[in-house]
Amino acid sequence: MAADPNLHLNLWKQHLGRVPESVFNQPWLETLVLADNDLTELPDRFGGLTNLRMLDLGHNRLTQLSDSLGALTGLTDFLYLHDNQLSSLPASLANLRGLRYLNLSENRFFSLPPCVPAMAGLVELRLDDNQLTALPNSMGQLGRLRELHLRNNRLSTLPDSISQLSELRQLDLRGNPLTHLPAALAKLPKLEKLDLRWIEALAPSAWFAELESRGCLIYR
Repeated sequence: MAADPNLHLNLWKQHLGRVPESVFNQPWLETLVLADNDLTELPDRFGGLTNLRMLDLGHNRLTQLSDSLGALTGLTDFLYLHDNQLSSLPASLANLRGLRYLNLSENRFFSLPPCVPAMAGLVELRLDDNQLTALPNSMGQLGRLRELHLRNNRLSTLPDSISQLSELRQLDLRGNPLTHLPAALAKLPKLEKLDLRWIEALAPSAWFAELESRGCLIYR
């Protein structure tokens, strides 16, 4: 059966400057693409699009998000927020507990917004190319996470709670100024790939051999 085109609205790269009011007259939408439109703000009416499963707001100029996005509890597939100018997220996004994919890469985060670890359904989290100096212990709440991408941040180590990510398959730490990694990483039962390239100050740890003996590929 063919997909219903009325459920999907693609406004990619239309030079809109703002979200058209007509979008909010389509509460049945399941996917909405507003990427690459020079958006600087979002109206509060987003909360009415309760059928959305995927929302793409990447490649814009957003510095903050509307609290109304927290009402999109049906958002389960993808939320793209990459390549904006965000340094924080509204606390209401903690309501998105069914969301499986979140892309926050290429923004201005110095710390992880508290709402992110509350998104317990996340399977993939992308935080590449920010300015994160540390991750909170609350990262351990993301028990379903399979991929964690942290390339090109300012991390010197990771919290021990990383050992609670029992479903983690891929961990990308490229380009961070890491000086230490917790031995807890060796306890991750399903880790398949640990990427440590472009890191100069990190000496190999004794537990690397334990991971590799289980089939985990360590790139360094």
